[in-house]
Amino acid sequence: MVIDDFSSPPAPACNGARWQVFTDKVMGGVSRGGTSLETVAGRQAIRMRGSVSLDNNGGFVQISRDLARDGGPIDASGFTGIELKVFGNGERYNVHLRTAQTRRPWQSYRHEFIAAPTWQKLQFPFAGFTPHRIEAPLDLGTLRRIGLVAIGREFDADLSVSRIAFF
Repeated sequence: MVIDDFSSPPAPACNGARWQVFTDKVMGGVSRGGTSLETVAGRQAIRMRGSVSLDNNGGFVQISRDLARDGGPIDASGFTGIELKVFGNGERYNVHLRTAQTRRPWQSYRHEFIAAPTWQKLQFPFAGFTPHRIEAPLDLGTLRRIGLVAIGREFDADLSVSRIAFF
């Protein structure tokens, strides 16, 4: 099931939800980031660029969107994981999932990956996602949001994604 495919307009996700940019500025940090739809190495993609800073207890730049247009939960229990087609700058990034149980902004289920400077298809089984600051197991019946995150160390982020799907 395709979550988003940027091969053709419009800018909203397949379900009409919009991608949003968040940085640590929401908590006093100074990281900067933005997103654009553009052609990257021959493919239409959403591109997140920014500068991650640890100053003022910061440290992240994120793009994210709701999985359902109304922000409610979806049931992904019939799938094995998330698939991304990515192009990057050789840095480490994260996929973050949020569920109905992740009520605090710092809670998520995370999977790390390296975005090489070539287009690649990556698959992340749900079993490989690690809970972050939450004890509840990942409930695939209540998935609400997906985020692509540059986090945890100072670096220049440059991550492009041409397709996101459940597999």
